[in-house]
Amino acid sequence: MQEKPSSFSIKNWSQGDQPREKLLYKGKASLSDAELVAILIGSGNREESAVALCKRILNSVDNHLSALGKLSIKQLMAFKGIGEAKAITIAAALELGRRRRGEEALEQKKITSSKSVFEVMQPVVGELQHEEFWIIYLNNSNKVIQKNQLSKGGITGTLVDVRLVLKKALEVGATGLILVHNHPSGNLKPSEADKKLTGKLKTAADSLDIKVLDHVIITEKAYFSFADESLL
Repeated sequence: MQEKPSSFSIKNWSQGDQPREKLLYKGKASLSDAELVAILIGSGNREESAVALCKRILNSVDNHLSALGKLSIKQLMAFKGIGEAKAITIAAALELGRRRRGEEALEQKKITSSKSVFEVMQPVVGELQHEEFWIIYLNNSNKVIQKNQLSKGGITGTLVDVRLVLKKALEVGATGLILVHNHPSGNLKPSEADKKLTGKLKTAADSLDIKVLDHVIITEKAYFSFADESLL
């Protein structure tokens, strides 16, 4: 005998009550947090709908999505109706949201000086035990569009592909570049390789009307700016 489908499954709701259809016809802003999470899990359990289940899960973290994102797979699976696959789906969606917030926060950061470059990049490379080379891509308001690691292990031992730097700049619509790398030794003096690479990138970028605004060498507590020292 075929089991009767549960009335709590989203697909058995009236169309006006289905979160997917509500998003489609009324827009994503019309959905509550619980309805959005319900779309991810698709169904609840025998006693409650997906939305009711998601309301209960959210209530357990005081309706804070950031707190929901910190729950482990095991903690999510403690709720009846949330198996491993659903828990992983919720965790993955919230991780994407966290990364998106990080990108949006980064884009709002405006570079106004070499010090602001240091503030952005010191947490990234300042305490590393190996050398990394990064590019910060800026729009015409000097706001950060993106920052990308270009190489790892040292400039002298790594071939930096200028074409890749400029290709990315064109892709993201950057009008300015800032070169950044760290010196694990703590020595802030630029090497000849540092100077040569800066000149090479600057010449190539100028031909595309993209400005190399600075090259900043970072250590744990200090920095050296090519622009401040008139080396560009």
